[in-house]
Amino acid sequence: MVADCDRRVSVMLLMLILRCSISELVVEASEVPAVFVFGDSIVDTGNNNFINSIAKANYYPYGCDSVSGFPTGRFCNGKTVVDFVGEMLGIPAPPPFADPATTGDRLSGGVSYASAASGILDDTGKHYLERFTLSQQVVNFEATLDQLRIMMTPEDLTKFLAKSVAFMVFGSNDYINNYLMPSMYPSSYQYTPPDFANLLLDHYARQIVALHSAGFRKFYLAGVPPLGCIPSQLAIGQPPEGKCVDYVNQILGTFNEGLRSLVISLNRDHPGAVFVYGNIYGIVADMVNNPRTYGLSVVNRGCCGSGRNQGQLTCMPFQPPCFNRKSHLFWDAYHPTEAANYVIAQRAYSGPPSDCFPINIQQMAAIEI
Repeated sequence: MVADCDRRVSVMLLMLILRCSISELVVEASEVPAVFVFGDSIVDTGNNNFINSIAKANYYPYGCDSVSGFPTGRFCNGKTVVDFVGEMLGIPAPPPFADPATTGDRLSGGVSYASAASGILDDTGKHYLERFTLSQQVVNFEATLDQLRIMMTPEDLTKFLAKSVAFMVFGSNDYINNYLMPSMYPSSYQYTPPDFANLLLDHYARQIVALHSAGFRKFYLAGVPPLGCIPSQLAIGQPPEGKCVDYVNQILGTFNEGLRSLVISLNRDHPGAVFVYGNIYGIVADMVNNPRTYGLSVVNRGCCGSGRNQGQLTCMPFQPPCFNRKSHLFWDAYHPTEAANYVIAQRAYSGPPSDCFPINIQQMAAIEI
């Protein structure tokens, strides 16, 4: 009886080893040549440095923990989510589209079109002046595509785009810099929260399909985080200590649920492509509710900024940031710290279906298309 049990255990272990070995071989055999980033300030690598925008992160203390120690245009103390995901995929951080130097060989690992204050809707964030909205980012990609057509044969370009990842982060600004600003934008008077979410999803879906038509076959679509927990909304809403602004978090449900449903329908309607939904809401909420699991101790205020929860004003030029940055969830009034970005990236890259649906980025990268 004991011998039979031992044999069964040995067989199970052998199967597990073989399964892991096959998985590793698939990942190694499948090349992800590039990551193309579309989004807002969470993943902006410096595009707003080159345009007439109020939303810039080109001054200290931004970038204080970067390799150079200088600001890079990232709205963080160091690396963004897409920087970490790129490292996990073995790809350098994609350069910003607006940088005149982003041309030729610099396009080979992908490009970032992400722009602070941008949204799905063209009106979103207009009080920050210039920004690359979702529709403009798709147009900007077309300009990159024109260059790639010169550099590659049609067949090679098709393979290149099909194996690359389109990493998309949108929606947050459509709420915090549109719907939740009734003094500047009429959207909250014109739409109920579910209707506004559906408006966003309709616009978003059209642009995603446009990128698919342009050649992308692997998409990561990030959901909106619990915005009612970010320092700026805590400062505005003034919830009880230890609580988030419930109303803000509740109105996001239709968008996130709709984006997940959109992923299901896109996968159904576009065979040969893979669309993945990133449950950023759940990941960030887990860090808020279980900070010690992630080595965090401060989850309700920024590491720099001023006013209530360090969220009424974002980081001011040359303002000294907190010393214990690795223990903070939020860097400023709106954005995560490098430490939090790593957690989000790791769970997007290799997390279970509750984090990344229906598969994670690592599994998507292993699929031969």
